[in-house]
Amino acid sequence: MENIRSEFIKDGFVKIDTLLSIKEVESLQAIYDELLTEKEKTRHLRSDLAGGDGFDSRKIERITQIMRPSTVLPELLKHKAYKVALQWAKDLLGDDMELDFDMMINKAPNTNAETPWHQDAAYWIAMPDKRSASCWIALDEVFEENGCMWFIPKKEKNDILPHKNLPNGGALYCETKADNAESIPLSPGGCTFHDGHTLHFSKGNSTEFQRRALILNFRPKKMIELEREQGVDHTGQRKQRT
Repeated sequence: MENIRSEFIKDGFVKIDTLLSIKEVESLQAIYDELLTEKEKTRHLRSDLAGGDGFDSRKIERITQIMRPSTVLPELLKHKAYKVALQWAKDLLGDDMELDFDMMINKAPNTNAETPWHQDAAYWIAMPDKRSASCWIALDEVFEENGCMWFIPKKEKNDILPHKNLPNGGALYCETKADNAESIPLSPGGCTFHDGHTLHFSKGNSTEFQRRALILNFRPKKMIELEREQGVDHTGQRKQRT
């Protein structure tokens, strides 16, 4: 465990080959697919990271993002994924780590829309304790052609770069050199952890199948309380906050 923790602290990300069993993945897939089809119940939490109006029935959501899905289906919080990922977050960054928010990101088949290079911390308010860990759980076989994660190993000091929005309400993105970027293929039930300052990216999905991912974001309990005091619940507009 200490080697994994050291790798996470040094590089800003780490790969865990098996977080969940296939049965546990299958139970998550069923819940996930239910939420994907529940456009009315998730309307206030749902958007297309590729930009554009994801609610037009004539259009396809290329990169569906659903923030805080457990507020729509609270049973998600009882799934083993949340318990196991939390323990990993505590092992990586300390016993005061707690779940801040969850998120679903699905790349639809044959859409080929990239998630551009960005740092998650660009979305967040400035906090005195910057520890964070985002657990990106693969619910499908993920590889370069359908949108696996790519990371740039962290430098000693990773400042938050200037970010802009993609057109029509799309994701934040930044300009960066990606010469030393590493792609991280995963099997269903595998995951990565990365911190908020780590630059990451994923290619579009050029295959005939979905690329489903559940993301669980952890930070110190006191920092979550600070966010909530300032009205931040991770359901609002995407913009650079820092």
